[in-house]
Amino acid sequence: METKQFKAESKRLLDMMINSIYTHREIFLRELLSNASDAIDKIYYKALTDDSLTFDKDSYFIKVSADKENRILKIIDTGIGMTQEDLENNLGTIAKSGSLAFKSENEVKDGHDIIGQFGVGFYSAFMVADEVTVISKALGSDEAFKWESKGADGYTLVPCVKDAIGTEIILKIKENTEDESYDEYLEEYRLKGIVKKYSDFIRYPIKMDVTESRLKEGSEDEYEDVQEEQTINSMVPIWRKNKKDLTTEDYEQFYAEKHYGFDKPIKHIHISVDGAVRYNAILYIPEKIPFDYYSQEFEKGLELYSNGVLIMNKCADLLPDYFSFVKGMVDSEDLSLNISRELLQHDRQLKLIAKNINKKIKSELINILKNEREKYEEFYQSFGRQLKYGVYSDYGMHKEELQDLLMFYSSKEKKMVTLDEYVSRMPEEQKYIYYATGDSNERIDKLPQTEMVMDKGYEILYFTEEIDEFAIRMVMAYKEKEFKSVSSGDLGFDADVNKETESEEKENKELFDFMKDILNGKVKDVRVSKRLKSHPVCLTTDGAVSIEMEKILNAMPNNQNVKADKVLEINVHHEVFESLKNAFEKDNEKLTLYTNLLYSQALLIEGLPIEDPVEFTNDICKIMV
Repeated sequence: METKQFKAESKRLLDMMINSIYTHREIFLRELLSNASDAIDKIYYKALTDDSLTFDKDSYFIKVSADKENRILKIIDTGIGMTQEDLENNLGTIAKSGSLAFKSENEVKDGHDIIGQFGVGFYSAFMVADEVTVISKALGSDEAFKWESKGADGYTLVPCVKDAIGTEIILKIKENTEDESYDEYLEEYRLKGIVKKYSDFIRYPIKMDVTESRLKEGSEDEYEDVQEEQTINSMVPIWRKNKKDLTTEDYEQFYAEKHYGFDKPIKHIHISVDGAVRYNAILYIPEKIPFDYYSQEFEKGLELYSNGVLIMNKCADLLPDYFSFVKGMVDSEDLSLNISRELLQHDRQLKLIAKNINKKIKSELINILKNEREKYEEFYQSFGRQLKYGVYSDYGMHKEELQDLLMFYSSKEKKMVTLDEYVSRMPEEQKYIYYATGDSNERIDKLPQTEMVMDKGYEILYFTEEIDEFAIRMVMAYKEKEFKSVSSGDLGFDADVNKETESEEKENKELFDFMKDILNGKVKDVRVSKRLKSHPVCLTTDGAVSIEMEKILNAMPNNQNVKADKVLEINVHHEVFESLKNAFEKDNEKLTLYTNLLYSQALLIEGLPIEDPVEFTNDICKIMV
């Protein structure tokens, strides 16, 4: 019989399992029971669109049985089963879900959550078993197959005989070691405990032969042990239980059981509505961003049930894109089971549920922001970018809904603040909400353009993500206060500053025109600065495109070649300006040198590339000799 080899990544994971780096080995049973439940779900799901299939919920179950003498543990299900190809694809290679991105910390740390994270629960069987056998017969097939493996060396796959549709997993439990007792996974009380702990909410009966002590027939005081088959899980879905009877741990356990994430959620939302549309929902706001969140592989959506029967694994229509990080499920009594998935997506009831869920998520986030600030900031660190994309997308259609959830770093507070907090602190004479853009808070702190705004005591919001300025341009104004970049042409300062600047512009017009000619189209204009105090020069912009936008748009792969209308601003109160005036009067060659150096300096401050680095270094050498 030919032994087939596992793929490299599967072998690596199996090595980790076999060497038992995980401390919570008991979760192997949770994983196998979840897989069994999924297999039954698939039959229900298939029956929705296949008229030839009928089903009776009572005929579906999962059976757990232990043979202590032979160290055998079996998990049997009446689910959809697997074909030869399914066994090859599902068990011969790791689930295709980005599993190679293990992250180095998983090598050493207690990383049991990696199993749920990557959807490879079957492999957890090797934490407790020396040998794993899978016998399966698929729905609609006359053939059955046996998959067998003793670990990382490989597996065999051969035809076999099996009467009923479904899957039987047979684990040969490891012998005890000095450090570990594997006997517990053959003990009836321990297996019952694990099922209740992890799989109590599974919707199908999990059966076991349970030993009961009973009075012997015809005796008054003599007892005997009798085995009888019992259902050991409650089967009452958590979402149909009374909220008062549930603890935070119950909700967190359900989150882990459903593989919604490998973190702990920062908040759960349990909704029970009995109105125009009846539904129950449990929603989770995660703490950490999924590893594939910004990849094409990530699928948004909530699990959708009708009367406890799964309709869709990922119903994307229940969540807007800007809340795509929310995990959870919805169960409605008003959704028809016999309609197609395509029709369901446009169902009126579904749209009502989605609208209500959207409102609930928003109000819960506002509630966390107001009452659990630290938690909100942790959430925002992970998903704030998604909220900003929500503001920007669809031509700003959702800005009213999302703007109160936005946060930016504040020059004054030295921490993240909301737009509402900013506006509430604005001095009466301040006309605009000021912001500055840059790669980091530290770089923005050093920007020359911020000097005059800060000198006036005005707060500045720091935009450090590429989406920030695009999103805020969509918002346009908050509470009737417009947004203004510290690099924009008009900062909205008082008339006295403008008058003084106009006078200086007239006085030095010839010099500035000469400098503009030297730069030969690189800038739209050269002007007197009304924002600089200690720095000699900076770049600002006229028009809709800022310098930061130019950088972002030109970094995109479609060769946009966007140009901002740059203005070179000169601080006429800086000692460098005296050198410019002297050169203008006496030495035009030196003025050209100074102009090019100041322009290059302004580019460097903005994080823009110097057009000719060799010429720049040569110019520096010229002023040194």
